[in-house]
Formats: sequence, structure tokens, C-alpha cells
Amino acid sequence: MIRKEKLEELKSYIEEFKTIKCEKIDSNNLKTKLQKVYKIFKNEPINKTFIQIDRSKYYLNNGKNIIREKIVKNGSDGSAAIVLPVTKDKNTLLIVEPRVFTKLGVGVGFPAGYIEIGEKPINAAKRELTEETGYVTSDEDIYHLVSFYQDEGCSSAYNHIFLAKNCEKKESQHLDDGEFIKYFECTFEEALELQNLGYITGSNSIIALEKSKSLIYK
Repeated sequence: MIRKEKLEELKSYIEEFKTIKCEKIDSNNLKTKLQKVYKIFKNEPINKTFIQIDRSKYYLNNGKNIIREKIVKNGSDGSAAIVLPVTKDKNTLLIVEPRVFTKLGVGVGFPAGYIEIGEKPINAAKRELTEETGYVTSDEDIYHLVSFYQDEGCSSAYNHIFLAKNCEKKESQHLDDGEFIKYFECTFEEALELQNLGYITGSNSIIALEKSKSLIYK
């Protein structure tokens, strides 16, 4: 257990750096610059892009102020739900999809997707599981493992990881236009080996594997 005096010291630092006021900065100049660059490749206005930048000045409790730029995804913070599925046969499901910014250009991991406005994270996890694999789970068989910020320096996205047990194939995949996903079944040990071999490299999937180790066969 953490010492009381160390906890109080930490709390004092947190209080010192708290934001007490936030002012949006006019981003028209930044938007214009991005628009010119984007038009070169897509010939579309920047307000039609998926990712935008929100620039603001933040006033801290210690009397200082800082300017920060936040990533906004499709008008929201980009919070996501990730689910590690376990079938009735005690195997896990992995998905494979294009991830063009990675070295391989392809990602191997677990079903995941953005949480819709007003949607509960657990419902988003169940929805993404079914959409990407056609598998379903019950409310009694899905467990919250951990929540965390994806990138505190430039995003307010707060991700939620779930473990879904006793998953059954009930439907076909329901993929969006431009979404390409294959899924395959393997043992949990094989999934861990795929991480060690460098196939599973996304932080969401690595955290899901680590957090589920003690629960996977219970």
C-alpha cells in the first residue's frame, strides 16, 4: 500500500497542474494550411476529413498557461472499445485488417471500434464483436478489464478493454464500406506466441492479452 505522505505529495502536484480554464484558438489559418495540403492528394475540403485538430489555450492552477492541439476523430474524441473473444471451445479470435501506417501494412489483433455518441462501452464492445466476426456473447459473459487513455499528449480518447467468454458464431460479418477484415481462431497460448513473434503489435491488443491472462480459463 502506498505511503500516505507520498499519496498526499502526488495529490499536491495534481492540484497544481489542473486546468481551470480553456480557450479555443482560432484555427482558420491552420485549417487553411491543412486544406491546401489535403487538396493536393484528395481534392476535398478539410471539413470532410475524418481527423481534425482542435487547438486551445489551457490555464493551469499554478498561474501558467499552455497551448495544446487535440486530435478529433469524426467530431468526437475517438474513444474505443476493444474485446478479446473466447469461444465455447476456449479458443480466442483474432482479426486481420489493413493498417497502412505500420511496417507490415497489416494489423493482427482483436475486434475493436469507436464508441458511438451515447453508447455504453460494453455495448460498443459487443457490437464490434458481432460486426467484425459474427460472434455474439451474453451480458453475463463479458467482463471489463481496464480503461486507459490512448495518447494523453494529444487526445482525450479513453479506451475500454473487455473479455468476452463463451462466444458463439450466430451471424455473418457486418462490415462498413472500405472495411476489410478476416478473422481466425487460435488458442490463447498461440495468440501470446504471435505477440512474441511480432505479429500482434498494437497497444490495445497487447494490453488485452496481458490483462486477461489470469481470467482466460476461469
